[in-house]
Amino acid sequence: MIRVLIAEDDPQCFQQMEQFIQDYSGETGRAFQITHYDNGEDLVERYQPEFDLLLLDVDMPFVDGMTAAGHIRKIDPEVVIVFVTNLAQYAIQGYSVNALDYILKPLNYFSFSQRLTRCLRYVKKREDAYLTVAVKGGALKLEIRDIYYLERLGHQLMLHTRDGIHASSATLQQMEELLEDKGFLRCNKGYLVNLAHVQGIQDGCAVVRGDKLLISRGRRAPFLDALADYVGGISG
Repeated sequence: MIRVLIAEDDPQCFQQMEQFIQDYSGETGRAFQITHYDNGEDLVERYQPEFDLLLLDVDMPFVDGMTAAGHIRKIDPEVVIVFVTNLAQYAIQGYSVNALDYILKPLNYFSFSQRLTRCLRYVKKREDAYLTVAVKGGALKLEIRDIYYLERLGHQLMLHTRDGIHASSATLQQMEELLEDKGFLRCNKGYLVNLAHVQGIQDGCAVVRGDKLLISRGRRAPFLDALADYVGGISG
């Protein structure tokens, strides 16, 4: 599911972009979820780093798209931003907020679909490197390499990361599915470990950034085999 936020104050232009995305979805089989804001002020106040692509109208009431993008970049440095504008000169200004592209009005489907294809290539790269998880009050975007391990604690999931511990309402099973083939493995039913951060095995435990996580008897052989393969793959 590609999460798209469209910030556009012209209802007809928004409906046109929404229809173009639906048409593109029908052609490519990609699923999209669309969120709409009709002014920059609400966008800045309510924005959460949970989107893959932002289509921002430059000329919006209260807060223009360029200013809104500057605020968004402070909390979401990775989201793909594309400006929608009447003036090509804004493409140059877009570099200051690391915008990927711009789309000129009036819109046409061929140009729109080409730019959408380009955007999705960047989204795919980011999906491979980042994970978005639900936390209290919104969402948190984490670099996968910065996650040390995940711990099931009662009805919460604790994410032990480079910048601290975060509590999420997600389940360990959900995270295990999302992190499949990304170097994570359970050492017991309550922990999902990033093999990149395993410092060693001691007293039947995996040592992860100084924390000892018990390896259950049933998971010991597959965990050690996976760890050996991971280390061997890096050194090789």
